[in-house]
Amino acid sequence: MLSKLLILSSSRILFPDSIETKPGTIEIDNITGKIIRIHPFKASINDYNDQNQFFDVGNNVIMPGLIDAHVHLNEPGRTDWEGFESGTKAAAAGGVTTVIDMPLNSIPPTTNVHNLQEKIRAAKGKCWVDVGFYGGIIPENQEGVKGFKCFLIDSGVEEFPRVSEQDVRNAFEKLQGQNSFIMFHAEMEGNNTDIQQSELKEYYEQIPPVNYEKFLLSRPQSLELNAISLVVDLAKQYKNVKTHIVHLSASDAIPLIKQAKSDGNNLTVETCFHYLCLFSEEIPNGGTEFKCCPPIREKSNREKLWQALLDGTIDYVVSDHSPCIAELKKFNDKKEERDFIKAWGGISTLQFGLPLLWTEAQNRGIGLKQLTTWLSKNTSKQVGLQDQKGEIKVGFDADLVIWNPEESFENKVTPYLGRKILGVVYKTIVRGKIVYDKNNGGLVNIPYGELLI
Repeated sequence: MLSKLLILSSSRILFPDSIETKPGTIEIDNITGKIIRIHPFKASINDYNDQNQFFDVGNNVIMPGLIDAHVHLNEPGRTDWEGFESGTKAAAAGGVTTVIDMPLNSIPPTTNVHNLQEKIRAAKGKCWVDVGFYGGIIPENQEGVKGFKCFLIDSGVEEFPRVSEQDVRNAFEKLQGQNSFIMFHAEMEGNNTDIQQSELKEYYEQIPPVNYEKFLLSRPQSLELNAISLVVDLAKQYKNVKTHIVHLSASDAIPLIKQAKSDGNNLTVETCFHYLCLFSEEIPNGGTEFKCCPPIREKSNREKLWQALLDGTIDYVVSDHSPCIAELKKFNDKKEERDFIKAWGGISTLQFGLPLLWTEAQNRGIGLKQLTTWLSKNTSKQVGLQDQKGEIKVGFDADLVIWNPEESFENKVTPYLGRKILGVVYKTIVRGKIVYDKNNGGLVNIPYGELLI
């Protein structure tokens, strides 16, 4: 018989009206999956009858489940890279309760309503967490998607071509006043980005492709600055169109973004776990597991991204989870022969974002409140879920992660191989259903996730 309530009791719960964690008890309706009551004390099992399911999680932290608004699940069409089942299982194991799937890398891409419906059919019955969808820049697929993405540079897959400035302007015209937003992969070529026309040409040609420096020089900060300059100009012209920059890597663009936001333009920005946790100086020759676009840059660049995150210039953090088969990463080649230029650009971080960011945050004296703002609250607002997800409130979906932020583990997955990382997830709850339980077999057998359409 289904229990009436799921009750969670902890000495450390992160409530929206508190900077620090506090003791509390959360009561969840097992039918609706909504939080129905919150008590400011740690209850015991004796306070409830046996018709309810009660968990005393001790000193483990309960906080809102993560909302990862930048994930490539690649289904249908490229399920050997990743799919809804494998991707959402990884999310559940990492405390992520909602993912928003990007429109490219699947075949067909989500660039019209028919393709969106095909993706929805592929996803049904395979999701362990809630899944929403983005569309391509084509306005006809507004139905059912959270926003539209475009590339101002080659996307890496032929079925999702780059767009011109005029294409983007047409999209802005059609999306004025709509409840969607336009996302930019903000890299754009120009006279200042061609390494073959620069003073570094001779030096660049002498660098072997196994060396990360060659790839880094091929994707300079000016690529991002060119694109972001255009994005800011468009945001100024179309003030009632929500505009978003995905996976910011270049710190050179921060002053421009900061000024644009200060001027009141409708602009938001995300960055990624790998840009905040890694830096180019530590990437070894042949380490193609580190390749992504835009690239991981210098340590000094990383620190400027952290500062922009702290001062609100960057709004939230995502994974840009983009797995592929080993062959595309050149893993089948000897490490000393792996070509950074030819390897696929993408990093898989969906399962480990929470502990990775927490480890770096702890090194900077940053607390849990700020963490959940970047990983849940701000993201929920971006994708229009702020009235149901992203905070622990009565009436909200019971999307929760229960974890121990003091416990450490050694990561066994590249590119974080061998790192000592703080934070172990013990339970992930999606709308009141336990989808991951570390001490009870890990992932459950039932895909409780729903499609957010």
